[in-house]
Amino acid sequence: MTDRAPQARRRFPGEAHDHERCIAEAMAEAAEVCTARGARLTALRSRVLEIVWRSHRPLGAYAILEVLAADGRSPAPPTVYRALEFLTEHGLVHRLASLNAFIGCSQPGHPGTGQFLLCRCCGTAAELDDPRIRSAIQRTAVAEGFEIQEHTVEVSGLCPNCQRAGR
Repeated sequence: MTDRAPQARRRFPGEAHDHERCIAEAMAEAAEVCTARGARLTALRSRVLEIVWRSHRPLGAYAILEVLAADGRSPAPPTVYRALEFLTEHGLVHRLASLNAFIGCSQPGHPGTGQFLLCRCCGTAAELDDPRIRSAIQRTAVAEGFEIQEHTVEVSGLCPNCQRAGR
């Protein structure tokens, strides 16, 4: 692992973003992760993951329930929470505590660390994976005698699209 900053790339989708391809790739990667781990990506878990990936905005469990109801399904909230727990445990989604919501993981199956930029205006979230941030947190924790089990950094502000729109 290196402490170099990751290559700059667009994390907030622009007009040319092929969202259907984005979803298809996320679903294929999720299936690969589950197969490699011997975990069952059931139809409900798969549908919940697809719902989470339908936008780049974090979704709460009850918003997911509403979509499932529109599909003609009527799962109870604990069923959706169990699906989200499975998806989180396998590194397929992240829980954003400040929003009590879930977002698809851009690097499925990786350890439970995440850095997120959250747009206050449009609600879009972008996942970062900057090893310098991870290292700084690790170094500080070690200096304090603290053992990190997982961490999530959430930073709120305005995305480039909302800044351009003057919001």
